[in-house]
Amino acid sequence: MNILRFSDLCAQGKVRGQRVFIRADLNVPQDDTGRITEDTRIRASVPCIQQALDAGAAVMVTSHLGRPTEGAFKPEDSLAPVAARLSELLGREVPLVADWVEGVQVQPGQVVLLENCRLNVGEKKNKEELARKMAALCDIFVNDAFGTAHRAEGTTYGIAQFAPIACAGPLLSAEIDALTKALAQPQRPLAAIVAGSKVSTKLTILQSLADKVDQLIVGGGIANTFMLAAGLPIGKSLAEPDLVEQARAVMDAMKARGAEVPVPTDVVVAKTFAADAPATVKAATDVAEDDLILDIGPETAAKLAAQLKAAGTIVWNGPVGVFEFDAFANGTQTIAQAIAESPAFSIAGGGDTLAAIAKYGIEQQVGYISTGGGAFLEVLEGKLLPAFDILQQRAAQV
Repeated sequence: MNILRFSDLCAQGKVRGQRVFIRADLNVPQDDTGRITEDTRIRASVPCIQQALDAGAAVMVTSHLGRPTEGAFKPEDSLAPVAARLSELLGREVPLVADWVEGVQVQPGQVVLLENCRLNVGEKKNKEELARKMAALCDIFVNDAFGTAHRAEGTTYGIAQFAPIACAGPLLSAEIDALTKALAQPQRPLAAIVAGSKVSTKLTILQSLADKVDQLIVGGGIANTFMLAAGLPIGKSLAEPDLVEQARAVMDAMKARGAEVPVPTDVVVAKTFAADAPATVKAATDVAEDDLILDIGPETAAKLAAQLKAAGTIVWNGPVGVFEFDAFANGTQTIAQAIAESPAFSIAGGGDTLAAIAKYGIEQQVGYISTGGGAFLEVLEGKLLPAFDILQQRAAQV
C-alpha cells in the first residue's frame, strides 16, 4: 500500500517548524465519575506525539470520545481526563483547547489537545466546510487512529483531502504493515479463526476469507450453525438455522480449493448458561436436545492446536467458547497457547480476542495485536478502508 509515512517525513527533516495535526484514537473507557479505567489507547498514541515534538513541530492532537451530540457540549463528553493522563505520560502539560475549528495557537515544541472532535457540527457526515477549516489549521495531517479508519468522517477523511500533506502515523503504519503481511502476502498455510455468537454478523468475512485461507476455524455460535450445516445435532445451542445454506456454501467453497472448515468432533455442553453449570464433554454426534454447546471439546482443541502450530500465518478474531466461564475456557485457552507457541506470524483483533489474550498472558507471543475492532473486521471482509483510501490518493499526488 503506497502511503506517506510520518516517520519518513520526520527523518527527512520536513517536520521542523510545521503545524502538525494528529488524529489519534483516545476513546478510552471511563467510570461514572469520569475516571479513565483503561488507558491502552492513550499510551499507544504517545509515540506519534513524541515523534512530532522531537522533530520540532507545533503539535495539535484530537480524538473522539463516546458518542456526543454535535454542537451540544456536555461535561461528560470532554477530553479533560485524557489531557490529564496525556500530560502524565508525556511529562509535560498538555492544555485542552475548546472551540478550536476557527484557529489554534500553538508554537513549535508545544502540544495541545483539541476538544472532542465529534462535538463539531459536520464531523460525522464529513461536511466539506468543516474539513477545509480543519485542514487550514495544519501543514501536515497525520492519521494515527486505526480504530476509526473504517469511517469517512471530518477528522479521518475530509481533513486528509484538503491538508497540504496527509500521512500515516506509526500506529496506523504498523496496522497496514501487519494486515498486508497477514492477508496480502501471507506465509502459507494461512489459518483464520473467526468466532462469535452470530454467523450473520461475520458472514461476509467468512465468504471473503473462504477465497484466501487454507484453514477457516469457526467457533462460538458461528460453529454451531456450521455443525447444523454438517448434519450434527446442537440441542438448544445458539445458532442461526436460516443461514445453514450460506454456511454450507462457505464449506463447499473451501473444499473446492482443497481447504477446509474443521467442524468440531467433540464439544463441552451444559444444561444452563451459567458459570457454575456442570460441564460435560460429549462427542459432537451425541449432543442432547436440552444441551447448550459452550465450548469445543479437548479432542477438537488439540487438533486445531496442531494445525495452528504448523501454520505460516494466523488471523484471529474471537474466542471459540464462553471463556469468561472457567469450565468452558479450555478451547480458547488451548487455541491461545497454540498461537503463542506457533512460529507463524499472527495478527489478532476484536475486543473479546484482546480480553482472551490478556487473560492468558500471551501479549508478547502474538505477532501483532490490532487496535481496531470494526476496522479490523472490515479489512478481513476485503474492504478498502476510507482512511487508507484517501491516504493512498494523497500519496499518489506527491
